[in-house]
Amino acid sequence: MTAKLDLFAAAPAGMKDWMTLGRAINAGLEPSLTKLVEIRASQLNGCASCVNMHAIEARELGETEQRIYLLAAWEEAPCYSERERAALAWTDALTRLSQGHTHEAAYAALAAHFTEEEQVKLTLQINIINGWNRLMVGFGAWYEMPARKSVA
Repeated sequence: MTAKLDLFAAAPAGMKDWMTLGRAINAGLEPSLTKLVEIRASQLNGCASCVNMHAIEARELGETEQRIYLLAAWEEAPCYSERERAALAWTDALTRLSQGHTHEAAYAALAAHFTEEEQVKLTLQINIINGWNRLMVGFGAWYEMPARKSVA
């Protein structure tokens, strides 16, 4: 894949602001949860670059191969906590908004496992990763992550 343009060269200030916002939002939730959400949204959006990058980062945080691989079928996989399931359901609901507004069950689970502040932070995080996916896929961008050993 060849990028149509270099996002950081074309709009350095905007991209810097986008990255700063993403870091600030992610700081409010546990890193392992953040990575699961980033991978899941990226799977749904078909963003190979983001799936690759966030899977590598998840491994560096100690995430297991099993949990990374099973994100594609998280609803049937027994290895996620109820809090993680609530976050993944909310991610699916918000990322698939165009497929219908059937997010009430996902919101009920979210409200049961997250404070109101965490609900907003998670929703912002989902918006950020969906935005990244659209930037990367839209402009054909690929950022190669160096091969790293998993810390797990």
